[in-house]
Amino acid sequence: MASPRLETYCCPNRDAATELVMNFQPEVFCGVCIGSASISLLLTILQLLPKKGQSPRKMPKASSSSTILLFISICDILGGLGMIFRSSIWLGFPGFIANISVVNGTDVWPSTFCVGSAMWIQLLYSAGFWWLFCYAVDSYLVVRRSAGLSTIVLYHMMTWGLAVMLCVEGIALLYYPSLSSCENGLEHAIPHYITTYAPLLLVLVANPILFRRTVSAVASLLKGRQGIYTENERRLGTEIQMRFFKIMLVFVICWSSNIINETLLFYLEMQPDINEMPLKNIRSAALITWIIMGVLNPMQGFLFTLAFYGWTGWRVDLKWRKREIPWESMSSSTVGENAYPSPVNYQSNSHDSKKISTTDSQQTDEAICMLSEGNTSSDERLTRSSPIYQGW
Repeated sequence: MASPRLETYCCPNRDAATELVMNFQPEVFCGVCIGSASISLLLTILQLLPKKGQSPRKMPKASSSSTILLFISICDILGGLGMIFRSSIWLGFPGFIANISVVNGTDVWPSTFCVGSAMWIQLLYSAGFWWLFCYAVDSYLVVRRSAGLSTIVLYHMMTWGLAVMLCVEGIALLYYPSLSSCENGLEHAIPHYITTYAPLLLVLVANPILFRRTVSAVASLLKGRQGIYTENERRLGTEIQMRFFKIMLVFVICWSSNIINETLLFYLEMQPDINEMPLKNIRSAALITWIIMGVLNPMQGFLFTLAFYGWTGWRVDLKWRKREIPWESMSSSTVGENAYPSPVNYQSNSHDSKKISTTDSQQTDEAICMLSEGNTSSDERLTRSSPIYQGW
């Protein structure tokens, strides 16, 4: 699971609340993390692999949104691998992990492993949060016809730059001035927790707003494409809205337990003695949500692929397929068209206006296809209702 408590545990003089959750059945907790992360990892890869009997997704042009969805899955896969590695070392070498609690120990490798593995997990999931925010921004810009593959460079700079900057800044503030004195006060821990949960809260607040505006813009596009709002357009708009809803639903399910757990632990930290009897229910709730985090955080990768593409099936197709190069198919037609000069067309004005309207319809279809990518029924329905398909 991804929690700033992982970095806090690397401090030998850690706070009592961190000690409570990290030392609660560590073998069981690590086993839960390994099991959940392994299942999610295998199912995520299965979802992304090409399937037998399915034609590859055809897009009018390369989509920045599809690239963002791929990077979200990559971040989840790499974060899950970090969880499996960290929990496996924790279970397999308990004596090695026990050296983290030594204040003046001479072996620096346990602390190095603790900090490095925690930073790896935190960095990858933070980058996934930023990519998810970029997906909401890109969806809105695509509908407004202000996005494209050129914006991917900006998304990379923002995602990896902000993720690395916040992670390094939070770790530096937590471990200042040294690893042995990082938990002498909340002034060390609070900035670290803020930098960790800032992208998570950004997605929870900003993405629903951006998704709602995107759905409204999609409805306007569909109405303006032919001047009417048919049942096909209404269903397509509903499916795009449901896709956004599923994405946010998965995010809330996987990460709401982190917010609840952190709130409970911070409340316990503010108490003089967290072992008092009146705090028993709060301690129990903190431990329960801690285990839930170990189950739900790694499952985000697989659940997101379900929200993005739906269930793609079990039959994997690993055969290499030769794809036709676009310019090879275009060369013959281009030569044929340019072999002889075209005759003068005196009705060019009407044809030009028809081409402009057809181009606008194409751009609208491309924008909608980018948002509904992975939904075969939506793509087919969009194609049938397209003016180009109807021979307009």
